[in-house]
Amino acid sequence: MKKRGSFHFFALISIIGWSIAYVFTRMALRHFSPYSLGFLRYIIASAVLAVIACAFKISPPARKDWGLIAASGATGFFLYMIALNTGSMTETAATNSIIIATAPIMTTLLGRVLYGEKLVSAQWFAIAAEFMGIMILNVRNGSFSIGIGIFWLLLAASLLSVFNLLQRKLTKIYTGLQVSVYSIFTGTAMLSVFMKGAIEETRNADVKYLFYVALLGIFSSAVSYVAWSMAIERAPHTSSASNYMFLTPLLAAVMGFVIAGELPDSGTLIGGAVILSGVFLFNRAGRSPHAPVNGKNTAV
Repeated sequence: MKKRGSFHFFALISIIGWSIAYVFTRMALRHFSPYSLGFLRYIIASAVLAVIACAFKISPPARKDWGLIAASGATGFFLYMIALNTGSMTETAATNSIIIATAPIMTTLLGRVLYGEKLVSAQWFAIAAEFMGIMILNVRNGSFSIGIGIFWLLLAASLLSVFNLLQRKLTKIYTGLQVSVYSIFTGTAMLSVFMKGAIEETRNADVKYLFYVALLGIFSSAVSYVAWSMAIERAPHTSSASNYMFLTPLLAAVMGFVIAGELPDSGTLIGGAVILSGVFLFNRAGRSPHAPVNGKNTAV
């Protein structure tokens, strides 16, 4: 039980890392193209994880699991990055944030269908409140847009939810560290199709842009994804970890203020309060005597 309870720490480490990524990605994109940045970010993450893999003597995965690992690398990194970047090119940041916020909802629904994971009613209410908080945080200034990019963003959210479920399945076979190493190595190999452009852009990059890429690769990728796999490994349900993803837009706004001096508006404060309330309710309800364990109780 102690191991399961520790997933909150690892989930928060991941969300903080991904929130910082929003800020440094915007800065790095002043020089790098989106696809080159994606490759550079994960080649650095792969280099870090290669050192860790050697230190811990991580062996290759079993041949029978190669398909699952390839799917994890594709959904979590390669296809996800292409869908996200393509959608982001035509849609606003608010639209991006709101659509991607459907990923934890999709994860919860798919977790129920595929793994029999159930939530109590209060947790479903918390999810609705969290999504409403993200709506408040992003659309107060009328910056939501509707265009063809929404379909790409919905695809990205779907891929992210599938990635979460694949992580859940793989962490029943391997440790969270092993799953992260296998998935990121595979995803980086796929992203190598963008290597040529990335090398050319790196040659002409100012040191500060290389610094941003290094932070993205080390903390927002290597550290954050290892922590995420460990969170999913320890969580009682996939949705217990994925629910923390609702915090990402709020923490991204906070990081934007701390790092880049971007002042939060009233929508951020109100929406943030709603999101935090939802996260608190979700976790509080999950600890109640009526909360589902292994999908067995009266939850819906």
